[in-house]
Amino acid sequence: MESDEDLLTRSAREPEAFELLVVRHSGVLHGYLSRRAPHAADDLLAEVWLQAFTGRGTYDADRGTSRTWLFGVARNVLSAHWRRRDHDGHALPGEERGSDPWHAVDQRLDAAAVAPLIRRTMAGLPDVERELLLLVAWEQLTPTEAAAVMGIPAGTARSRLHRARTRLRAALGTSPLVPLTGDFA
Repeated sequence: MESDEDLLTRSAREPEAFELLVVRHSGVLHGYLSRRAPHAADDLLAEVWLQAFTGRGTYDADRGTSRTWLFGVARNVLSAHWRRRDHDGHALPGEERGSDPWHAVDQRLDAAAVAPLIRRTMAGLPDVERELLLLVAWEQLTPTEAAAVMGIPAGTARSRLHRARTRLRAALGTSPLVPLTGDFA
């Protein structure tokens, strides 16, 4: 089976090779987008693939895997979506304008009893720490992959992720309801 990196490189010469990347990664990218912008996820995924296809020649294997590159494209599309919504005034009721609607996280947690506490704790995290935590927990990226998506050094990502997890653990005490190292979606 041809690697994603090989497919991405080959797609510059043979555009049809890009199709397999779409098949392989649409599910996880749609999940990433639907957890952050549920009402626009389908359209945003289409935009991700359009931008990824158009920019496939910019992929640099030295900067990370094709998967992290695709998540980076998705993150940029999502950020542009929020900026447009903020500028146009189209935020949904109760939705924060201009940023990730992470407050909806409590609707997706199995541990409903701790959702308000997690929501408050997440609100207190710096944006970068919150995004790193969500990329690792929800998208199951490694801290190094999440660092590549965020465009920060891996060591910085690990230390910020550690701080975010420490803050959540402190807020939750010894509650076993929410795992902080796996997925809690």
